[in-house]
Amino acid sequence: MIDTPSIHVAREQNHLAWDPAIPPVATVGSGDVVAFDCLDASNGQLTTESTTADLATLDFDRVDQVTGPVEVRGADPGDTLQVDVLDLEPSDWGWTANIAGFGLLADEFPDQLYKVTAVPGRTGRAEFWPGVRVPLAPFCGEMGVAPASGPLSTIPPDVHGGNMDTRHLVAGSTLFLPVFVPGARFSIGDGHATQGDGEVCGTAIETPMHATVRLTVRKDVRVTAPEFLAAADPNAELRSGPRYATDGVGPDLMTAARDATRRMIDWMGREHGLDPVRAYLLCSVAVDLRISEIVDMPNVIVTAHCPLGIFD
Repeated sequence: MIDTPSIHVAREQNHLAWDPAIPPVATVGSGDVVAFDCLDASNGQLTTESTTADLATLDFDRVDQVTGPVEVRGADPGDTLQVDVLDLEPSDWGWTANIAGFGLLADEFPDQLYKVTAVPGRTGRAEFWPGVRVPLAPFCGEMGVAPASGPLSTIPPDVHGGNMDTRHLVAGSTLFLPVFVPGARFSIGDGHATQGDGEVCGTAIETPMHATVRLTVRKDVRVTAPEFLAAADPNAELRSGPRYATDGVGPDLMTAARDATRRMIDWMGREHGLDPVRAYLLCSVAVDLRISEIVDMPNVIVTAHCPLGIFD
């Protein structure tokens, strides 16, 4: 049972930069539970009725907003803010897109594509393409506190948190963030119904999210960048079961990641008949990129893992 939130932060109470100059929308005590209603990463610009053509008019100055900030009494610079993720309720729909100029293989996928996916709840699987059902595991891609100075963009992550896109921060996980300004000033957003490690095309299944967290000041813990205690993977049996994996090999980590993703896209085409851009989107929401080997110089290995169970 989730504790009753002390406050509710509305989706309209959001901001588009990490900046200590942004005043808090509310103040809570250490240990209080806060509920946040978050719009999707497009800030409501994309809907279930949107089409690929609408990506051409997407205003990037309005994307990746975060809801908040909420001040926590007693948080001082040098402390740690403990964020217990209590509950994450996605909307009943989400979107995924290939956006021109964005993503790991942006140069190879210049043509835009937008798709809407029905999200049946917090658990289970969603049909992504016909015959392809991906496991749901809701989380928020953006969680962070005000940095020491700003403004900073909400798009890249930093030591204060931000756009970490870490799929392991599901309900039951605990995030630890360093505090840089009095009150910490926590914000959250960028709801994802599910995502693969890497989010290679730049989008997951993006969805509005109702997030409930507990915010606790820890004066006995010191972190200098985000750290977290991950809950058990709700899809561990599927993700760690039979998989097809493709390696990228070479002296550069990013090049190896791209090569592994390219080989996975090729395999999905050969074995499952997916055209390249649809395979690219599927990699972003269901395939996990992992560093397999990084010590035997001059080459490293990055591996893309695709759970075979997503193909029904």
